[in-house]
Amino acid sequence: MPNIKSAKKRVLVIEKKTLINQMHKTALKTAVKKFEAAVENKNVEEAKVLFNEAVKKLDMGVKQGILHKNNAARKKSQLALKLAKIDA
Repeated sequence: MPNIKSAKKRVLVIEKKTLINQMHKTALKTAVKKFEAAVENKNVEEAKVLFNEAVKKLDMGVKQGILHKNNAARKKSQLALKLAKIDA
């Protein structure tokens, strides 16, 4: 436990930031799972809409420092391949 006032404040700030990051990560994972469910059901139109949403969430994750840019790029590529397979 911190004794200094500024250290106590930093603990509170870090806890808030952790909760916000968890919220964004959960939203990102949910968007990807919804897209994969649409792909599983071979629903092309819904999958296209959900793909755009998932890509947007991945880009926001990179911008917010939740994901590394290469990690997001790899995930976007994998999602695009899945979309292309059901679209063809």
